[in-house]
This record gives sequence, C-alpha cells and structure tokens, in this order.
Amino acid sequence: MKNVYFFGDGKAEGAAEQKNTLGGKGANLAEMTNLGIPVPPGFTLTTNLCMDYLDHGVYPEVLDNDVQSAVEKIEAIMGQKFGDPDNPLLVSIRSGARQSMPGMMETVLNVGLTEKTIPGLIKKTKNPRFVYDSYRRLIIMYSDVVMEKAEGLELKHGKGIRELLEEIMDNMKTERGVTDDTELTADDLKNLCTKFKIKVKETLGSDFPDDPNSQLWGGISAVFKSWSGKRAISYRKIENIPNEWGTAVNVQTMVFGNMGDNSATGVAFTRNPATGENVFYGEWLINAQGEDVVAGTRTPQDLLFMNKSMPKIFQQLKKIFKLLEKKY
Repeated sequence: MKNVYFFGDGKAEGAAEQKNTLGGKGANLAEMTNLGIPVPPGFTLTTNLCMDYLDHGVYPEVLDNDVQSAVEKIEAIMGQKFGDPDNPLLVSIRSGARQSMPGMMETVLNVGLTEKTIPGLIKKTKNPRFVYDSYRRLIIMYSDVVMEKAEGLELKHGKGIRELLEEIMDNMKTERGVTDDTELTADDLKNLCTKFKIKVKETLGSDFPDDPNSQLWGGISAVFKSWSGKRAISYRKIENIPNEWGTAVNVQTMVFGNMGDNSATGVAFTRNPATGENVFYGEWLINAQGEDVVAGTRTPQDLLFMNKSMPKIFQQLKKIFKLLEKKY
C-alpha cells in the first residue's frame, strides 16, 4: 500500500478525488499543484497509515525510505538540503482529515531549525531577527504539540508549556517596554530561545531536540496522535465524524511571512464563506506566520487592502482565485 504521495513543481501523485486517503488538505494541495498553482513542494502521509500507526504504535519498515525519498525530491526542487548547515531546508507539518476539523488538530512550523542550521540561514538571509523569530516559534509549537500533548502529559498548576513560554515572552516585552512581538530585536529573540529551552527541560524533563530528523518524525507522529486527542474526539462526537477515518499528515516546504515588512501571511477565500457573496475575501498580516492570523495576538487586515501595499502579490492571488473558480 502506498503511504507517501509527493506533490511539487507542477506535478502531484494525488488528486482531489483521493480525499479519503489524502485528507482534504492533501488532496487539494495535489489538485492545485496539477493546476499549475505555485504550491510549495511537499508530501502527504495517508489516513490509512495514521490508523495503522495508532493501532500498532509503529510504522512500516519501508516508511523511512519513502519519507527520505520524498524529502530528497523537495531538496532537488528547492536547491536546499534538510539539516544542511549552509543551506537548510525547513518544513511545516500539518494535519488534514477528510472533513475539516478547525482548531482541533495540530501543526508544527519551521521544522529543521537547529543550532547547526541557524548560522547558515542567518548568512543566507542576512536576517538574524527572522531566523530567531522562526526558532522561538518552533520551540513553542514543538514543545506544546510533540513533547507535551502527544505524550499525554498533565502539567502541574494547570498551565501548559505553551502558556509558560508565552509568559516568558510577555515578561520580556514588558521589560523592553514594547507591546508587539515584532518589536523585539534579534538579540531579544536569541535570548528568548535560550530561556525557552531551559524552561522546556525544567518543565517537561527532556531537552528540545536539536536534530532535524528527530524534529521531523516527532512532528509527524504527534500530528497522527492528535487524531486521538481529547479535543478531536469530542469534536468528532458532536459532528458525527467516524473515528476510523484518521487524519493525513502534510509535510511541506516552509514559505516565510515573517521576513520583514516585505513579506506577509494570510487566509483567502474566492467568496465570502459566511454569506456566499461573490467577493474575494480574507485577511492577512505583514511580517507574521500563519498562527498569528488565527491566534488573536495581532489584528489582521482585510485582504482587499493588499491591493494598496502589495499590488503585485494581490494580482497574482486574483489570478489563482480565478483559476480555482473556473476549475470548481
């Protein structure tokens, strides 16, 4: 049975009708890739694999080679190498069940950042602030999703590791006299990462992993395990979603919205999803990553304002949405 479906560079092994195997996200990433939309390359691990892993607690022996082969395909397209100290590739790991379960499943961004790959990314981007901002996000997400929730840890005092790390960050902002994360300097963020790692070891009893492959497999397994998390189980009961469906996992090249004021992230719909009105609809944030748009820590802008500040990108998005409307 095929466990890994690759997509990238205009070609995908999956398609929209394979939603049961690839999940909604994986199936549609494949479909958009085949349409020629510039989808960052990646691969999908199937819902069947999820259920097999949850039942037996181990992966098939061939999976390691299948994932390695898919990573090498991404490396060839991107001209970067996962774990390379000079030119590192970073990936995101996201869930994707066949029916959308908003906010129930887990995500880990910036996977592949380590003490060895940080200097190379700084040299390449000439942007240490961006690199340490990405690293502090990885530490927060990974310790929360992989080290705490996936392991079923119940911390004392009712505070999870994410909340404890965010308190450290809030204290630093107070000390610096700033209100937004974006106002912290590269040195502030570097210092924050050191404090975070100490807190993770102290609270969870183990070190934040400094190895790209450990991060990758930890993230994949944690997203599969999140299908069996308390929130996901409760949500499925309410929505009558069968437990045996499982979730797919999508591993995809990172694209960065937090590289400064010339980059951004957002969510877009070809029509208003609440009313069905035929207007291009969405929201976005400059110098941010996707979690910021939904976390409520900053107020996003209406998508239509992008036409003023980033007109070229806005026109590119409009072309994509017309292509999608025509297809569907």
